[in-house]
Amino acid sequence: MQRPQNTSEDDCSQRDTLETEGYAEVCSNIHTEMNRQDGTNLIDQVIDHDNLYMAYKHVRANKGAPGIDGITVDELYGHMQQYYSSLRRKVRDGSYQLQPVRRVEIKKDDGSKRKLGIPCVLDRVVQQAIYQVIAQEINPYFSKHSYGFRPNRNAKQAIKKAAHYYKQGYRTVVDCDLKSYFDTIHHQKLMEYLKVFIQDKVVLELIWKFLKSGIMEEGMVTASSVGAPQGGNLSPILSNVYLNELDKELERRGHKFVRYADDCAS
Repeated sequence: MQRPQNTSEDDCSQRDTLETEGYAEVCSNIHTEMNRQDGTNLIDQVIDHDNLYMAYKHVRANKGAPGIDGITVDELYGHMQQYYSSLRRKVRDGSYQLQPVRRVEIKKDDGSKRKLGIPCVLDRVVQQAIYQVIAQEINPYFSKHSYGFRPNRNAKQAIKKAAHYYKQGYRTVVDCDLKSYFDTIHHQKLMEYLKVFIQDKVVLELIWKFLKSGIMEEGMVTASSVGAPQGGNLSPILSNVYLNELDKELERRGHKFVRYADDCAS
């Protein structure tokens, strides 16, 4: 059996310091995790190397036309290599500026035209990186009746659910197709709805910049006062955020319904 050693005041002080630092680290980790859960500390997740690489791969796989800067998806890797450090820094401090989207019109089956907004490829990566983080925060709170632009949900499931309601005896249907929905989303209201789920000010500011980035058409840039351009990586989830309150109201009223993006049957 060893004889107990005398403990000096310096030893006690050093031990207390280590214990205090250890406690502080634990508290810091808990605080960070709590912030992640309540949506107040998301920007570091956005610029995480793995998250950005995943966003790059998504944009690369989807291909698509270039934005107003003319940089193609094939040139994206080299462009990101050249500006990677600057990109992460600017996204982190909120100074990243998204460029105007390029207006493209696609003819629909009924003869009308759908207006698309094509972002620059680097902006697509930033948008996708934001989407990958905020989707984890928001998707669990969406209505079970919403099927569009959501993981593991699709139009076939919406049709199947509608058929189920029909078999239950619900034979009167109100079909609602919101005209020019994406082009008419109110920015201020959307941000109010978004702040329910996301409190990270830098992320919110970047989303606001996306909404206000402008539209270039025939060489002229016009301001974006309303709308979320179809073609942007953030637009689908933002469109669901905007209509989530409608979904909840229909649920409160006891309606049987399915919604896929801007198409709703009740």
